[in-house]
Amino acid sequence: METFSSLLSPLRRQRSSRNSVSIYRKAELSEENPSDMTMDMEEEVKPSQVNDLTAMLNKDPQSKRRILTYLLLVSLLLFLVAFLLGYITFRKSCKSCMEMDSECATTMSEDESDYQIYVPQEKELYWDDLHTMLKKYLDKQEIEDNIRKVSEFSHPSGSEQQVVLSRYVYQKLQSRRLNHVWTDSHYVNLPFPNRLSPNFVQLVEGNETRELLELEDEEVYCAYSAQGKATGGLVYAFYGREEDYIRLDEMNVTVKNNIVIVRIGQTSFAEQVAVAQKFGAVGVLIYPDPEDIPQSPRGVGILASTSFNGHVHLGTGDPFTPGFPSFNHTQFPPVTSSALPKILAQPISSKIAKKLMNKLSGRLAPREWRGRLPSTLYYLGPNLKSPGLRVQMGVNNDMKSTMIYNVFGSIEGLQEPDRYIIMGAQRDAWGPGAAKSGVGTAILLELAHAFSEMTMNGFKPRRSLLFASWDAGEFGSVGATEWLEGYLTMMHLKAAAYFNLDRAVLGNDRIVARSSPLLHSLIETVIKQVGDPMLSGQSLYDRVMFHGHTEWIKEVIEPLTMESTTYPFIAFAGVPAMELSFNENNQKYLFLNTKLDTFDALNKKLNLRLSEFSKTVAETIGLMAIKLSHENLLSLDFKVYSDEMLKYLIRLETFSEELQSFTLTLQWLFTARGDFIRAAEHLTNLIKMSNEKDERLNRIYNDKIMRVEFYFLSQYVSATDSPFRHILHGRGNHTLEALFQHFQLLHTQPQSFDESLFRKQLALVTWTLQGAANA
Repeated sequence: METFSSLLSPLRRQRSSRNSVSIYRKAELSEENPSDMTMDMEEEVKPSQVNDLTAMLNKDPQSKRRILTYLLLVSLLLFLVAFLLGYITFRKSCKSCMEMDSECATTMSEDESDYQIYVPQEKELYWDDLHTMLKKYLDKQEIEDNIRKVSEFSHPSGSEQQVVLSRYVYQKLQSRRLNHVWTDSHYVNLPFPNRLSPNFVQLVEGNETRELLELEDEEVYCAYSAQGKATGGLVYAFYGREEDYIRLDEMNVTVKNNIVIVRIGQTSFAEQVAVAQKFGAVGVLIYPDPEDIPQSPRGVGILASTSFNGHVHLGTGDPFTPGFPSFNHTQFPPVTSSALPKILAQPISSKIAKKLMNKLSGRLAPREWRGRLPSTLYYLGPNLKSPGLRVQMGVNNDMKSTMIYNVFGSIEGLQEPDRYIIMGAQRDAWGPGAAKSGVGTAILLELAHAFSEMTMNGFKPRRSLLFASWDAGEFGSVGATEWLEGYLTMMHLKAAAYFNLDRAVLGNDRIVARSSPLLHSLIETVIKQVGDPMLSGQSLYDRVMFHGHTEWIKEVIEPLTMESTTYPFIAFAGVPAMELSFNENNQKYLFLNTKLDTFDALNKKLNLRLSEFSKTVAETIGLMAIKLSHENLLSLDFKVYSDEMLKYLIRLETFSEELQSFTLTLQWLFTARGDFIRAAEHLTNLIKMSNEKDERLNRIYNDKIMRVEFYFLSQYVSATDSPFRHILHGRGNHTLEALFQHFQLLHTQPQSFDESLFRKQLALVTWTLQGAANA
């Protein structure tokens, strides 16, 4: 700098001539002078350092080169400093992109939209990469914290606790930076206990009350039971199945106009009440027998005073708007579901059941019917030991119009954003509901978190991922079914599959799945790649095959039940669906549907490893969702339904001689199945010969694949009269099972066989199968 200054010193001694220049100064705004700038003339402005430098350059060429060299070096130094600062700043802001060495996902700031911008990189993520990434972002501690949060209090639909929990789930999904988070609400009619006039069970003689059997918990009830009083004798009907009533009839025990008492187990509350009504009973009392559900005051089982909640609507959704969505107080015709019972139902404890059973007389129950109520002989009834004594029950539940909230979050797919892989869980519970709703909700929130992190670190789903938190699940999948009813006409066009997370961990012995056959192959593929939470180095598949089993399906797959949200997705909407859970070998989780279903009780049952089993379920379902959302073609085995149809045809063929006596044949059913096989093989060959990168063809093939389930819904029955229209998994006269059961009457009850109805059933099934083949 001294050299640079010495070069300028001769010029500083020179006096420049006077110059006149224009200088612009900023002036204050005023009415007289609206201009921002004023221009004044100044004289004797001293030459600047730049003027000196200009003179120097004009005077000495050698100095000119020297000054240019210095300027160039200074500029280069400044450029290097700026470049290094910018590079360091960029490295810090894109740390996750460097770690993944794949593609960088840039998101907008928190005060802006949640929409994510994907910047493609060269490296493509493969199956192992995605599996590793999923396991990395699933946090078992977060799962445990959310189970504790959800199951902290009882939170039935319509309660203040449920509203608070709805907000919590909504905020959690928002914090995961999903593309969209929203709610939809429905007004539904839900029954609740009447605290001013509670339900009761008592012994009466004439119009006199002899003994009031006080219910221990007035909040335990059967939702959708008929209202009023019922009086009669008492009949012990074992589990209340149809075969049990047939057995009672064979033993000349009268059920008609009497109240029946049945044990929990084998079948649902709704089925028990429906069958009792069919055989003429006027009321049903449902209790837990110690043989089925251990009871101990030391915590090994439930208390003798414990009773179980349940609903008795033999269906799903709001039974007062069957087939219609309950949106915005929409006015529908005054119609109720035909699956609502017309008789009374009430859960009772084993303590009250013991009192009632010890008052019975009549024939002694068969040995296999006898349970373990203390000091009880298990007489069948219907008469009581005291002449003239009868049982009376009263149900006074209130029906209330209730606002329920479903909460949704979604991650948009890149190639097919209008096709969805749906994951859902029930959020409400009559009790704390750790197993009933806590585990499923926690897994749902953690999957949303994991997939959000994955999309910001390279995962690019082709199809959208939808996360659904359902309300009013305790009343028969009301929230989920109302949503399905609202979008029924397009559901089969949009939803590729549904994964139900309810009751995901009920034990630690075996894996159970209830599923559409279309997903069986996917289940097998995934459980071979998920590690066993108890045995290091082994997969879930190894656990299934450990004891020398040769067919995993027989060990894992169980029949669909109406108690699961999986059921309406398959049987009502025609969407492939499944659920997966860990269960006990010999008995169900004891505290389900009681107020004893707490986090501590469930965690103790799992030997303090509840979070590990929950994470394993999350990993399994997450991998299935990745496979269906990421691959070009949907991993749905559409050919499998030909085998499912064959199972029924083989059963029906055993009646071929009887069919011929009615001039009927199964030829057209076999022909329809053959057409379906040929159509499936044709589609398979088209896929093999096509270019897997042809997006137009992939779209066409995927549309055909995802609609296979829908094509097995009978188009010849009303969705309001027979909502579960699936001919293989549904309920009603249009199903293959109903066809088989009706024809069996020729052997068991020939007088009940209806030839005209059978011909209609055979025609409906044949047309539906042929339609599926033609589609």
